[in-house]
Amino acid sequence: MNIRLRCRCGKLQGELDTAAVAARAKCYCTDCRAFARFLGNEITLLDGAGGTEVAAALPSGVRFTEGLEHLASMSLSPKGLYRWYARCCRTPIGNTPRDPKLPYVGVIRACMAASPAELDAALGASHIATNTRTAYRKVAATPLATALAVARIGGKIARARLTGSWKDNPFFVPGSAAPVRQPEVISAERRAALS
Repeated sequence: MNIRLRCRCGKLQGELDTAAVAARAKCYCTDCRAFARFLGNEITLLDGAGGTEVAAALPSGVRFTEGLEHLASMSLSPKGLYRWYARCCRTPIGNTPRDPKLPYVGVIRACMAASPAELDAALGASHIATNTRTAYRKVAATPLATALAVARIGGKIARARLTGSWKDNPFFVPGSAAPVRQPEVISAERRAALS
């Protein structure tokens, strides 16, 4: 089963294969909030406690079908994650490590064109909360669920490395470690202003 991916204005579209998803979580880290502020969309992208919902998946499960020219990338530091978004309307898409040999993408809920009930049916209910110490208000930690999710993600990554499917990654130029879009690496001063 696939979940449609779509930026707010509809110029960038794609799909996410639900079989590639290992877990759903809400991340309350300061970097996810800084990304939402960078996009100018903190109010609609974050929940009341400052969390961003993501689906932890293999990049091979993501396929862009329309408007790839609108895909853009940024990084909060020279060694930070690549954070992907639609340049046309500043919709977040996901985040990836800088090295495609670590096949992971955190697909952000804002680009999933599905209702909460449809996501629950396709991916299971989201009951994982990470980086809760930096939430705006008290959020219960989920250490056991988080550990199980990390194990599922690790298993999917290990299989992708063994089978070679890690090379199927729409965020990197095939056969290289070069991202398909050169990221805008923001300055330390700008990063501080986004905190």
